[in-house]
Amino acid sequence: MLKSDNIPTVSKRIEAVQSVKGTRDLMPPETSVWQRVEEEARRVLRAYAFREIRTPILESTALFARSVGEDTDIVSKEMYTFQDRDNESLTLRPEATASAVRAYIEHRLFNEGGLQKLYYMGPMFRRERPQKGRYRQFYQIGAEALGSDHPAIDVESMEMLVLLLEQLSVQEFTLLLNSVGCPRCRPEYLKVLRHALEDVRANLCRDCQRRAVTNPLRVLDCKVEADQPIIEQLPRMADYLCPECRQHFEAVKDGLESRRIDYRQAPRLVRGLDYYTRTTFEITCSALGAQNAVLGGGRYDGLSEMLGGPPAPGFGFAIGEDRLALVVMDSIAKQLELGPLAYVAWIGEAALGSAENLARALRRQGISVEISHQPMKLKKSLGTASKLAARFAIIIGEGELESGRYQVKDMTTGQQTEIETNQIERYLQQNSARAI
Repeated sequence: MLKSDNIPTVSKRIEAVQSVKGTRDLMPPETSVWQRVEEEARRVLRAYAFREIRTPILESTALFARSVGEDTDIVSKEMYTFQDRDNESLTLRPEATASAVRAYIEHRLFNEGGLQKLYYMGPMFRRERPQKGRYRQFYQIGAEALGSDHPAIDVESMEMLVLLLEQLSVQEFTLLLNSVGCPRCRPEYLKVLRHALEDVRANLCRDCQRRAVTNPLRVLDCKVEADQPIIEQLPRMADYLCPECRQHFEAVKDGLESRRIDYRQAPRLVRGLDYYTRTTFEITCSALGAQNAVLGGGRYDGLSEMLGGPPAPGFGFAIGEDRLALVVMDSIAKQLELGPLAYVAWIGEAALGSAENLARALRRQGISVEISHQPMKLKKSLGTASKLAARFAIIIGEGELESGRYQVKDMTTGQQTEIETNQIERYLQQNSARAI
């Protein structure tokens, strides 16, 4: 008989490793909605002659400190920054406009002449408080038009975004518009704003008390509810625009009105990045609740020079793909049929080879097909097809092999049709739009 001290102890339960706070896995069927959003975005962007650019996730920290602004929350609080083995300070990109302009300069796209229109899709990183539609690893679809300061570029970009939202069946959204002036007229406004903030600074949140000294324009971007009545009474940039900025802003508004694009002026809209000049805009969606901005952007005419490049006026935007996917999830999910188009149900070992050949032939034509490699009775095979949400079940048994005609069952109606083997692809294509 074993002594008690020889009895092996039960090992401690191993904790499952989970995703990092503020990140998450995108899983089917959600990923199908994301693919639909990205496919539509690519289609619309290509229609407006934008070309794709892919920049590194890692950039030099100096890129964002110089472009986004050292006194912004993004740079001072939210960036993921570290020293690599060569003691170089690197940062996971918190946004991609600076990366796109850096690439524009580094690859000398300005030598190609004319307007350079670039777009990108991918993950960004900010250490924010996680909440609905906001994550520490989040995704953006963005675009930059570099090489022109014409207000028509601003209008065309916003027109393109409205088209994209309409194509995605987003029903209720609001375009907010403002001008933040330029380096010539903004200093006078900042002087007036600093003076106005002196009297109310003590009543603002702690961050805005600091911003009132270091970067007063950021006070206007505050999201703290208690600060809003105070901010609403502060001087407005629109009253201090120079003639050139005022003319540019009026041209943007006229362009939107001529295209019958509704907008609302938002005199406090400054965005959270220092590089913006003149036009700034956001599009909000009521379906998102309090954090309702789904995309935004504006003009940044001095950013190229700030990064050591030639003069290259620019206009760009970024779509929060996480938030846009939330907005369209229900409507797109209803449109998408997420299972395979066809499930091949074979009965008897003699049918397996023919079933595999058919599945392979259909897949080579881009048709989504599933097949089991384990023998099943017909009832179980049809049950599997139903669980997979397959639109059609193709039944192959001894009789079908002899006749050369397979049974194709529509799983939504129950209708069963006998089809010659060389006509099955055509039948599926004609009776469903669900080819890949």
